[in-house]
Amino acid sequence: MNPSTAQARVIVDELVSNGVRHAVLCPGSRNAPLSFALHQAEQKGLLTLHVRIDERSAAFLALGLAKTGTPAVVTCTSGTAVANLHPAVIEAQLTGVPLIALTADRPVDLYRAGASQTINQHDVLGIPTLHMPEGADEPTTRSLICRAIATYGPTHVNVPFRPPLTPDDSSWPSADRAPWTATDRTFTVETRPSDLPPRTLVLLGDDRPERLRRASELGWPVIAEPTAPGGLRHGSLLLNAGLPEHLQPDAVLVVGRVTLSRGQLTLLRNAPIVHAVGDQALWADVQFTATRASTWLPEPASVDGEWTQAWQSAVKNVSAAVDDLLDAEPWPTGLHVARDLTQAMPAGSLLFVGSSNPIRDVDFVGERRPDITVHANRGAAGIDGSVSTAVGLAVNHQGPSYALMGDLTFLHDINGLLADHRPDLTIVVLNDDGGGIFSLLEQGAPEYGGSFERIFGTPHGTDLTALCAGYRIPHSTVDGQEEFRSALAQPKGLRVVEVQAKRAELRALHQRLKSTVSIIFSR
Repeated sequence: MNPSTAQARVIVDELVSNGVRHAVLCPGSRNAPLSFALHQAEQKGLLTLHVRIDERSAAFLALGLAKTGTPAVVTCTSGTAVANLHPAVIEAQLTGVPLIALTADRPVDLYRAGASQTINQHDVLGIPTLHMPEGADEPTTRSLICRAIATYGPTHVNVPFRPPLTPDDSSWPSADRAPWTATDRTFTVETRPSDLPPRTLVLLGDDRPERLRRASELGWPVIAEPTAPGGLRHGSLLLNAGLPEHLQPDAVLVVGRVTLSRGQLTLLRNAPIVHAVGDQALWADVQFTATRASTWLPEPASVDGEWTQAWQSAVKNVSAAVDDLLDAEPWPTGLHVARDLTQAMPAGSLLFVGSSNPIRDVDFVGERRPDITVHANRGAAGIDGSVSTAVGLAVNHQGPSYALMGDLTFLHDINGLLADHRPDLTIVVLNDDGGGIFSLLEQGAPEYGGSFERIFGTPHGTDLTALCAGYRIPHSTVDGQEEFRSALAQPKGLRVVEVQAKRAELRALHQRLKSTVSIIFSR
């Protein structure tokens, strides 16, 4: 057996021994040994192989497959193909997702020799590279794969292959399926008594799921971003509208990265005590307001029950007012779609939410349900790779899956529809023909109206029906609330539901929404 084939088969076999069950492959020449080995493993029933032609989409698919905590692999050939994995690796690094970038490389003697598809791939993905020695023996190869598996977050394994790159026999390593080096990737949440005051407010952002779950159960009022468990409905909306004096906390406990709301920033800027919880020196503190930081969760010495009840009453009043406001507004807006989707999904559903307005709409008005799981790419908070990430999540989910994203986010990863495994996933696209998020930012103010559409609104006029037809993906456009809710019932296969909206009144609607909340507390 030639050395490249032998090493590739050992790599794949050790990945399987460490629990990897999904690999995403981009076709290429230099990674042919890995391609043949992965296909052979699939034929043996050892893993599921996904094939993609776009490395960036492939990497985000692997990201989605790995978001539940089980490592997934994306592999590609050398050169710029490797660089296209970078956006997904960034997202995985910032959110601790075990994505393994397994890249093929030219032998080192071809560096700086003008060889085709040859770049310096060492640390090119912004994380330390595990460089597999060319033709390494079996113990070395297996040990390095185990080291990659044991790493928290993403790993880059770079493997130089020398021709011949095609197999010359069909043998397979005789392994006992136990990892070469057994590692423990479990995370233990530590809690300690604290002196935080009874009126402490908890903010939950993007963090390890185990720590978020425990933090949501401490007993203090919780405002959670959509991807975190629990939390008071409309909590972020209360922060953005301005908290009344009787709801102001004496301390804020921040667990994970909170990035969605300017109201959060105002709260943290004014809080007397900010206790940030994160890994080692990685606690979130964008404004440098943290007065304490720890890797452990503080346990309440006491909780002000009357103040906690005041929070619950405030949320109840705001919820009724928000629903009345939305019911009086013409359907649809992004706020309508976010509310209706989170209410109508069947129990046990998974929801992936795209960045920009959709995640903020869900944060403001979405239903908080313990019977659904919400994911989003909140590490770098980019719109790229969203379709592929949603597909990857849906492949692993045992139940109906949904995705909510804007038209630009959908178009940015349209190649994600090129799926050889099509899960039960309904992609809801709120199409307002451009960048609606900018309508709500400073550049959306009336004084910039003369330049807004050209450089921020960016209307594209794309026919999503025709695009989906080209990818042979079922597509429907819904025009009313009841039709929309009906379209969400029991998704079957990969499909797109388009809701067409307008951006013109978006800024005014959000202003009315915040004013409605402010009026409640001024009575």
